[in-house]
Amino acid sequence: MYAMEVCVDSVESAVNAEEGGASRLELCGNLIEGGTTPSLGLLKVVKQSVGIPVYVMIRPRGGDFLYSTTEREVMMADLRLAKEQGADGIVLGTLTEWVPRSYCY
Repeated sequence: MYAMEVCVDSVESAVNAEEGGASRLELCGNLIEGGTTPSLGLLKVVKQSVGIPVYVMIRPRGGDFLYSTTEREVMMADLRLAKEQGADGIVLGTLTEWVPRSYCY
């Protein structure tokens, strides 16, 4: 059996993805920008609306993947909040190694 992860940026697209056979969601804001961290409100309502795992994009802005110290602080705060609000996992990309391994499990 194949697993299918679908990137979504709305409740409607999350429900449609699950109905279409997705096994996991990557929840993003601003897909037009390549995906950024979604609002906590969106995460909460998506979690209430679907029965499959929801992984949250942690990305403070579009563009490259080189983040300043301040942007990394924002990302860590977003990561903690997503976890507190029930995210099943996170998705991120960076060109520097700074995420503590303890946050990856």
